Amino acid sequence: MRELSIVFSHPDFYVLNKPAGAPMHANDNELGVVQQLSEQFHEPLWPIHRLDTPTSGALLIGRNQQAAATLSSLFAHRTIHKTYLAICAGKPKKKQGLISGDMQKVRRGNWRLLHSQENPAQTRFTSSSLKPGYRYYVLKPTTGRTHQLRVALKSIGVPICGDTRYGGESAEHLHLHAWKLQFEYANEPFDITVPWPTYEHFADLPSDPK
Repeated sequence: MRELSIVFSHPDFYVLNKPAGAPMHANDNELGVVQQLSEQFHEPLWPIHRLDTPTSGALLIGRNQQAAATLSSLFAHRTIHKTYLAICAGKPKKKQGLISGDMQKVRRGNWRLLHSQENPAQTRFTSSSLKPGYRYYVLKPTTGRTHQLRVALKSIGVPICGDTRYGGESAEHLHLHAWKLQFEYANEPFDITVPWPTYEHFADLPSDPK
C-alpha cells in the first residue's frame, strides 16, 4: 500500500495530496484512496468529492459524518472554489476565457463538448508560455463534470500532456493537478494549495503560477 501525504489537517477534515494513478474506488490491485488513508491513520474517513484516477492533487476528506455532510453541501452549492494546473503541448485556439458547453458521453467512456448550452460544463482559464511548444493552464471550473477539464482543453485544440484518452502527447502521468481549494467552513476561511508534482513538464513551472 502506498504512503499517502496530508498537506493540511483540521479536526474535521484532511486535505490529501492524491498521487496520480491513485484510484478513488478499490480495484483488483489497490484499495480506494480514502480507504487507504483510513487504514494508514487508523481512523474512519468520508469522501467529500472525487478526482479522476490519473489526476493528482487536493482531495478533501471528512473526519466525521457531520463535517463530511457540511463540506459536501458546499461542493453541491459551488461555494468551494477549485483551481487546477494543466500542461499542454501546442497552440490553443484561445489563450484565456471561458470554455462552456453541454457534455455528451460517447464511445468507450469518453466525453465530448457540444456547442449547446442547456446545462453546460463551464471552465474559466488563463494560460502562459512554459517553454517552446508548451503552455501551462490555470483552470477554474464552476461545474464538476466527469472529465470536464480534459474535454475542455481538447476542445480548444490542446489535450493535456499524458492524456492519451483524448489525444494528448504520451507522458508518464497525466499533467493535470488539483492545485488549490478555497472555501469557508465554520466561519473560517481556508485557502489551501497542494505542491505540484516534479515529474516531467511540471518541474518547469514557475514558483507561483498566475
